[in-house]
Amino acid sequence: MRSYNGSEMSRDIGIDLGTSSVLVSMGGRGIALKEPSVVAVRRDTGEIVCIGEEARKILGRAPANIHVVKPLQDGVISQYELAVKMLQYFLRKAIGTQIIKPRIFICIPGDITEVEEKAVYDAATGAGYSRPMLISEPVAAAIGAGIDISMPNGNLVVDIGGGTTDVAVISLGGVIASKSIKIAGDKFDEAIVRYIRNLHNVLIGERTAEELKRTIGTLTPGDPKYKDRYMDVTGRCLARGLPKVVRVYPHDIKAALTDPINQILDAITEVIDNTPPELDGDIVSNGILLTGGGSLLAGLGEVVTSCIGVRARIPQNPDQCVAIGTGKAMRFFSEGPTERALYGRYLR
Repeated sequence: MRSYNGSEMSRDIGIDLGTSSVLVSMGGRGIALKEPSVVAVRRDTGEIVCIGEEARKILGRAPANIHVVKPLQDGVISQYELAVKMLQYFLRKAIGTQIIKPRIFICIPGDITEVEEKAVYDAATGAGYSRPMLISEPVAAAIGAGIDISMPNGNLVVDIGGGTTDVAVISLGGVIASKSIKIAGDKFDEAIVRYIRNLHNVLIGERTAEELKRTIGTLTPGDPKYKDRYMDVTGRCLARGLPKVVRVYPHDIKAALTDPINQILDAITEVIDNTPPELDGDIVSNGILLTGGGSLLAGLGEVVTSCIGVRARIPQNPDQCVAIGTGKAMRFFSEGPTERALYGRYLR
């Protein structure tokens, strides 16, 4: 196993190229940038108006001639040219212009196809970085949470991002069993929009749904701290076509998220079923590591613990684990068989 000192590691750049947000980490120095994965484009000319937080602010508010899009969908690149421009912009904003470009590591979903993986690789080279290295998201999340993945010890990681949830058991630097599903933060928002529409016949926007999730969203509405909590939101009445204010409670959010949460629980169960029995004791001892922005949903840890029967734990800043782990990945680099598990097919 090769190791690198701190000064060498500090040159490594880790990128969590997520469906909802892009995070850039600077080796062992932490997060240098976190911005929404959103680009605003003029429909007639294709000219980019703004990127990131500025584009998010006009989502749902832009005039007809400006199209606000997400270049990544369900964890993979859907609009290549915009993804390249967005990546260039974020890297320039995070690290500036450097004569000697640092090593760059980009995380990818666990079940990404060769075509989708190559698109990520090509986007990084298109942004001006040669020989980018790709790392599996749950592996990066484990590293970012402080787990020594090189040890012969099984760790179950559940990374709930914006577009995908990756579940994996990791041991000796490799993935033993895994599953990736396209159920994550964005699908949570869609489920809330759908529930409010069915319950009140009112259509709300994705940003409003996300605000509901962050403000009063919980899977344990019986918790005393959620007693008497609610949020009034404005949407469009589908019967009259006029604005209407409706009151939403924590138990509404729980009801809306029942189906997507159950799909995540099913994925965890499937991965455990496919894990060698020799690692079961490790999983019980180490618990289930929940990372990603989706793990910040109140009550999720309690629900996972109750339904799976294994203690779930959430590290500090779980939404940053993938980015931090990606930036620190080089310390686990080896020339052996784990190389492919860590960095995918396009390490060169």
